[in-house]
Amino acid sequence: MARVLVKDDDLVVRLSWRETAAAHRGSVRVPLAAVRRVTVESEWWRALRGAALHGVWIPDVLSVGTRGHVGGQDFVALRPGRPVMCVELRPPAPFGLLAVSVRGDAQAAAERLRRSAPDIDASTPWRQPLPVAEETENSWRELDMYGNH
Repeated sequence: MARVLVKDDDLVVRLSWRETAAAHRGSVRVPLAAVRRVTVESEWWRALRGAALHGVWIPDVLSVGTRGHVGGQDFVALRPGRPVMCVELRPPAPFGLLAVSVRGDAQAAAERLRRSAPDIDASTPWRQPLPVAEETENSWRELDMYGNH
């Protein structure tokens, strides 16, 4: 199971060897300064946004990899039945959201991360919705790049 760690001035999502193979990538590392908001979702599926791009998606077993949507890309490492720590990130981070199932007390883990990050937005305890793209004549073609039909 993936672990969320603070190493020096970075947030690191360290994947298990199985998750590394499934996600087709090693650990995810972003600067702590990019952390905007940290929340917890009690239901794993609520952390999923957009369409699967790279990784493994086995319903009710495992969801790990990169997902694409109008606002960019998210990285998820989720296991059903476990709470999910959702870390919203600021640009220029490679992802808009890191969503990781955690062992134990997810609220306590989220609070530790909030204390470590230098500039947390505490204006709301909920994740912010994805921006809605302005509709253009090419909107449907752009959505098709994520495999939606």
